[in-house]
Amino acid sequence: MNRDERRKKIKFYRELYDATTIGFSVVFSILIGGALGWWLDRKFVSSHHWLFFLFLFFGIVAAFRNMFYGIKKEGQDKDKDKKT
Repeated sequence: MNRDERRKKIKFYRELYDATTIGFSVVFSILIGGALGWWLDRKFVSSHHWLFFLFLFFGIVAAFRNMFYGIKKEGQDKDKDKKT
């Protein structure tokens, strides 16, 4: 395997890692927000599950924020590759 093929392979795996990290951060942000809200609803018993929905919303907002910054970082990395 020559040097160019090896660099392409490393670049592919690095991009795959970045994409997987973005996906996991989206899923886990929503799950953590929902789980925290569910736990708080069980701790402070009421007839409405407003804490669950509030923290689920916070998790969704955090997920989209993480996705936005991850995609932005990916774009900056590609701009660096084009310059070199």
